[in-house]
Formats: sequence, C-alpha cells, structure tokens
Amino acid sequence: MVAAIICGALAGIVGFAPLLIGLRQTRKVTATSNFGHMSILLVSLVISFALMFAFAIICANVARDVALPFVLAEAVALSATAIIFGVRRTLGGRKEKE
Repeated sequence: MVAAIICGALAGIVGFAPLLIGLRQTRKVTATSNFGHMSILLVSLVISFALMFAFAIICANVARDVALPFVLAEAVALSATAIIFGVRRTLGGRKEKE
C-alpha cells in the first residue's frame, strides 16, 4: 500500500505539469489573440484531469485492491502541489509581466 501511495503522489505531481505549461503559455498570448488566456488554461486543466483519470484507470486495472489509496494520494498531491506553487508564487516577490 505504501508503494501505491508513493506512486499516487508522483502521479498527482505529474498531473500538475500541464497546468504549469499552460500558465507559461499564457505569457506568450497577445491581448488580441483568438486563443486567449482562459482558453489555454482550460485546455491545460482538461489535460491535467485526463492524465489523472488515466493514471487512476491504470491503477484500477493493475492493482484494484490499492486503487483507493492511490487515487486519494493522487488528489492530495495535486492539491498540495497547487497550493505550494501558489503560496511560493505569492510570497516569492516575483514581479508579474503586465
């Protein structure tokens, strides 16, 4: 079960990667772009959820008895990664491009 929790945590962290990529892509979008900031972030959110569901389905097919700890660890890791990213970004003092 410990291995499932560790793998779930890693899958949750990997599930956050599309959100980071989408956030970086929004910096390249001009104000008059057809594919705006929100569209990029929504697509990256859909990709992130698709990755998480794919990992959960793989776990359920491979080892059904540890699927619940895997999925819970995955969700907690994704949430914790997002919170840590947001707090570090807010308190880091980095200037945003305006």
